[in-house]
Amino acid sequence: MVLFHVIVAFISLALTAYVFMRPSVALLRASAVLIAGTLASGTFLVATKPAHMLETCVMGIIFVALTTTGTVAARHKLAAEAVAVRGNHQ
Repeated sequence: MVLFHVIVAFISLALTAYVFMRPSVALLRASAVLIAGTLASGTFLVATKPAHMLETCVMGIIFVALTTTGTVAARHKLAAEAVAVRGNHQ
C-alpha cells in the first residue's frame, strides 16, 4: 500500500506541474482525482500504521499545499484563456 501511495503522489505532483503549463478541464479533473487518491491512501496508512504520524501529517500538508496551489493556479490560467478567447470573438 505504501508503494501505491508514493506512486500516486508522484504522479499527482507531476500532473500538477503539467496541468499548470498546459491547463485543460480534463487534466484539472484528473489532478483532483489523484490528489483525492493520495489523501485517501495516506489517511488509510496513518490509520493502520500511526508510528510516524507527525512526519506524515507535515508531509501531507506540504503535498496538499503544493498540489492545490498548482491546480488552482492552472484553473485561473484556464479561465483567463477562456475569457481571452471569448473577447476575440466579439
